[in-house]
Amino acid sequence: MKILYVTSEAVPFCKTGGLADVAGSLPPALAEQGAEVAVVLPLYERVRDRFGSQLKFECYDYVDLAWRHNYCGLFSMEKDGVTWYFLDNEQYFNRGTLYGQADDGERFAFFSRAVVRMLDHFKFWPEVISCNDWQAALVPIYLKDDGVREERYRSIKTVFTIHNIEYQGRYNPYVLGELFGLDAGWVKDGTLLMDGDVNLLKGAVLCSDAVSTVSPTYANELKMPYFAHRMEGVMRQCSNKLSGVLNGIDMKLYDPRTDGRILKHFSPEDMTGKEDCKAELQRMVGLREEPHTPIVAMVSRLVSHKGLDLICEVLHDMMELPMQFVVLGTGDQRYEDFFGWAAQQYPGRMSVRMDYNEDLSMAIYAGADLFLMPSKSEPCGLSQMIAMRYGTVPIVRETGGLKDTVQPCESWRDAGNGFSFANYSSGDMLHVIREAVYLYKDYPDVFGRLRQRAMSCDFSWARSAREYLRIYATITGQTWPIHSDTRRAVEIPEEETAEEPAPIVEAAPAEEPAPVEEAAPAEEPAPVEEATPAEEPAPVEEPAPVEEPAPAEEAAPAEEPAPVEEAAPAEEPAPAAEEKPAKKTRKTASKTASKTAKTEKKTVKKTTAKKGTAGKKKSAE
Repeated sequence: MKILYVTSEAVPFCKTGGLADVAGSLPPALAEQGAEVAVVLPLYERVRDRFGSQLKFECYDYVDLAWRHNYCGLFSMEKDGVTWYFLDNEQYFNRGTLYGQADDGERFAFFSRAVVRMLDHFKFWPEVISCNDWQAALVPIYLKDDGVREERYRSIKTVFTIHNIEYQGRYNPYVLGELFGLDAGWVKDGTLLMDGDVNLLKGAVLCSDAVSTVSPTYANELKMPYFAHRMEGVMRQCSNKLSGVLNGIDMKLYDPRTDGRILKHFSPEDMTGKEDCKAELQRMVGLREEPHTPIVAMVSRLVSHKGLDLICEVLHDMMELPMQFVVLGTGDQRYEDFFGWAAQQYPGRMSVRMDYNEDLSMAIYAGADLFLMPSKSEPCGLSQMIAMRYGTVPIVRETGGLKDTVQPCESWRDAGNGFSFANYSSGDMLHVIREAVYLYKDYPDVFGRLRQRAMSCDFSWARSAREYLRIYATITGQTWPIHSDTRRAVEIPEEETAEEPAPIVEAAPAEEPAPVEEAAPAEEPAPVEEATPAEEPAPVEEPAPVEEPAPAEEAAPAEEPAPVEEAAPAEEPAPAAEEKPAKKTRKTASKTASKTAKTEKKTVKKTTAKKGTAGKKKSAE
């Protein structure tokens, strides 16, 4: 399968958020599963500065966008089994930042137009183009538009992935032709029009063959007004092609056994290194060095949907608990002011750093004991997965990917991998924080086992890659996995390995496979192998045995599921595959049927006679 992955950022080339982590990890995981994958993204200034010497110039062409006719260079490099393409245009991409420019609409319209225009110059013609967020939303729209004129574009299937529906790419409809080079019909028929604006994300959802989000719970939440930012109607309309695939993390990069970014290595079996990391974190951020006081941490953008209002409401109640609190991040000024003021109220017990520092963030993941994420909405979230890898137990609100990855602790039966609360309520959050802190303080053994379960969770990309390959296979009509001599065969999930049960399912209800397996005794494996389902359908074709319960012992026909459960296991489990007992059974069944018929005839005659007598009596009266 040939897949082209379109994204506006990807690790390690450029990053502003979680999209880059996904785009940097998912394509290599797809390649490991046997797909042929290429990724295309803009050639930003920071990419040129860091990786320019490793890039190979492929060619250049000109891209038409409305009245503009602009140069587009194509560079490439091979990494992790994936071909990475970079589209070059200094006017649009040689900027200090990735986003936030006044002409972002024109910049990413050029990017999307260039992706379609440069398909001829890639090393393969893609079967699937997988697009991400509004910056690539015009790709499926341009493919539909070009497909009217050129048939070759119609063979390409598209998948559009929503990482955060809050960002939709909305513009004035009067610039449709001037900015995007599209006909006014795209607005008039409602494909791109929403609330009086051109909405690129809406157009991509309607035009794509499949739509995915970054967690199953978020996929359901997008059908609700509270989460969908006025897109709930569109998402419900397209629910038949909507899927939720949970993101993963790079399990090799985030591994406390080998990570060179942390002070000491540790593992679920030996946690002494985490104690050293905790002491180092306390020294770095100015907290008191108290080894038995739990550190609650946050590494987050300081914005409203991260649930910071809840913390502001009960911060003083939180700090009355025997805990320390560390916050790392930047964002809205009102939250920065609040946390800066609060840190002054609790010197030695609360520390706030208003920036983003990769080294400090890793020190927090490795050294903290609890990780707080009370998000109002969270499409997937990666921080809770990273925290769990380093033995920092998450406290989350049950929304989006947080609900899908964190199971609440049930200490009485050693279950769960974190703490969670459902309602967006500061009181509920405080209750769970209190529960977590006192479990750490009063029951260190129970907390230690909870921590080990969190560290043992599998958040690898292999599982997510298999889910995406299923989506790609569905829309292309292919059968996946596809085995190749030059690529590793795809690991087939357990539910897909059994090809033989298909005839059994067609011949009998779901309850019947168990008796079929029981009818194969250990003493005579050879006869059981010979008596495959291919030999048994013959009795099913005979009309007489099909209706009787006895033949159900042989072939478990679909017409009589009940007798299979009652008679087959109890009376003749082993001889079910033999022919002679089957003949006797048929004779017995025929005799039984004839006796039953005679009895029914006698009963009918008696009933008729009684009715006749009753009629004579009434006439006499």
